[in-house]
Amino acid sequence: MTTAPPSVVPVIDVVRSNSASRTALAIGIALLLIAASLPWWGESSWMREFVEIACYFIFAMMWNLLAGYGGMVSIGQQAFFGFGGYVMLVLGNFAGVNPFIAIPLGALAAALVAVPVSFVAFRLSGGYFAIGTWVIAEVFRLSFANISAVGGGSGTTLIALRGIEKATRESVTYWMALACVVAAISLVYLFLRSKRGLALLAIRDNEVAAESQGVPVARMKLAVYVVAAFGAGLAGALYFVGNLRISPDAAFSVNWSAFAIFMVVIGGIGRIEGPLVGALIFWALNKFLSDYGTWYLLGLGLLAIVITLFFKQGLWGYAQQRWGWSLFPTRRHLVQRIP
Repeated sequence: MTTAPPSVVPVIDVVRSNSASRTALAIGIALLLIAASLPWWGESSWMREFVEIACYFIFAMMWNLLAGYGGMVSIGQQAFFGFGGYVMLVLGNFAGVNPFIAIPLGALAAALVAVPVSFVAFRLSGGYFAIGTWVIAEVFRLSFANISAVGGGSGTTLIALRGIEKATRESVTYWMALACVVAAISLVYLFLRSKRGLALLAIRDNEVAAESQGVPVARMKLAVYVVAAFGAGLAGALYFVGNLRISPDAAFSVNWSAFAIFMVVIGGIGRIEGPLVGALIFWALNKFLSDYGTWYLLGLGLLAIVITLFFKQGLWGYAQQRWGWSLFPTRRHLVQRIP
């Protein structure tokens, strides 16, 4: 008499990474090492272009975190972009703080001011929230335009870098931009892979259902709003260190939010790769076609319309759906295996 073999119980594994993401990590580390050495062999114009792309990317990344993952569509994030830039300038010109040290301080100041601002903004929802954030940004712009110490409506120049050689200034600004890009990607990626990231996605999909499951909705929305303000302030402070001049119209222009929306929609909303792809496309269009004036703006609008009609999830979203590309996988997949 023979006995039946014992049944094999399959094991369920939770898989987060894939071969594409592991390959992307290795390539990313190699590119990072090459990029870090750029000041020793590259042109100064390359470093300036990278700083510009970095500012676009960080600002778009924070808008994507706020709207794409948190469901809070804002058209007033330029309030924190400009605030971070002005705090950096005030600390550098009037307090004697090294402007490179003032960059994270400006970002921290933007995060702190976002707390009282949120008490006003969170009283609104949906389209009213979006318009309300724009009004708040206009209040910031008008307030700084009436402060004569920082040049009023015409703005002023960052003179704290006057004693630093141009080559040193450009190199340090470049390294700061590179560090800020790496930090922004790493922090957002780790956050979205955590339990808080899952809670944020639940809030975006349905606030009532998320709260019924024990998710602290109000606290999570405040945390994301403050983090997005910190990132916007970081991008603003970095941008005006590289630009050496600031004015209310340049710092608090609604174009910043419009450009961020364009970059995220083009690249793919709700994806870490989306703002990166969108920032590169926007920079290329801005560099080579901005001289065409009104036609350039019409071209941007037409491109956005085409993408939203035929690639509803953005270019990277389409690539991810078609070929399964995911450089920064945040989803969890259950894989069954036989031990």
